[in-house]
Amino acid sequence: MLYAGMDVHKKFCEVIICTKEGEVVRKGRIRTNEKEIRKFFYGLRDVKIAIEASTNWNYIVNVLSRDNHEVVMAHPLKTRVIAEAKIKSDKIDAKILADLARGNLLPTSWIPPQEIVELRDLVRQRIFLVRQRSKIKNKIHSELIKRGIEYRGNIFTKHGKEWLHSLRIPAIETYLSVMEKLNEEVKKMDKNLRKIEKRFDEVALLKTIPGISTFSALVIMAEIGDVNRFPDEKKLFSYAGLIPSVHRSGDKLYYGHITKQGSKYLRWILVECARIHVRECDSKITEFYKKLKRKGKHGNVAIIGASRKLLQTIYYMLRNKESFQG
Repeated sequence: MLYAGMDVHKKFCEVIICTKEGEVVRKGRIRTNEKEIRKFFYGLRDVKIAIEASTNWNYIVNVLSRDNHEVVMAHPLKTRVIAEAKIKSDKIDAKILADLARGNLLPTSWIPPQEIVELRDLVRQRIFLVRQRSKIKNKIHSELIKRGIEYRGNIFTKHGKEWLHSLRIPAIETYLSVMEKLNEEVKKMDKNLRKIEKRFDEVALLKTIPGISTFSALVIMAEIGDVNRFPDEKKLFSYAGLIPSVHRSGDKLYYGHITKQGSKYLRWILVECARIHVRECDSKITEFYKKLKRKGKHGNVAIIGASRKLLQTIYYMLRNKESFQG
């Protein structure tokens, strides 16, 4: 078997291919396009190729997989810890990836199947659009505040928007126009997501949990993928960045804030769902939240604890294919 390391950039890749013993078979810089990638690996068989997770990783994996090469994706943070060097270059990075792959020392990231990749892209796009819409709403509030204009109630209802139009403020008119377009796009995406929902049996299970909607369930599915890739609940907590950071000094052990490493989208949706859940449902998750509050924990700390408890529930529901029991 041959082992390759690819340091991937938007416009080019630095690639090196070695034997098991480390002898260089082929190396060079190529453009990041299908033609040059396939040309570089042409004639080679049984190649294990290590790349780092990047924006265009899915495209690279698809190109290489079509030629039956084995692709492994390096975990960026863990690889950096192992291979930290004072002298760095693209060539060195590619060689390090190849060496770690041939020594079977490469800390890898999961490569999701294409249907999960497409679902991730869709839900993340919707999250982006909704956040842009929120920014637009804040801009409209800001325009009103600048002019000392007050309005009681929700200004984004039908009557509220009619009132905003009646003010004839050019900036607000522009923002309303943009917001209307965003609303149309979000509605289109929601319609598409309702169709996609039927492909995943897990979504129906997740929706039995109070506080989890169709969209929330799809985000959770998109980020977790196959739950069986996590050998235990703690690995899933770590993936969501919901475990406390640990600092050890001598015999003393200190726990700090959550790491926030891993999937920021999974962590975000769990917190949002937990907030709704503890308001609307009397469950073990809610009891745990109230217990933390009684101990004097800050509301945000308590909701993080409830989010982790919610994720624990989700883990076993998906593993055992069971609906929510409370």
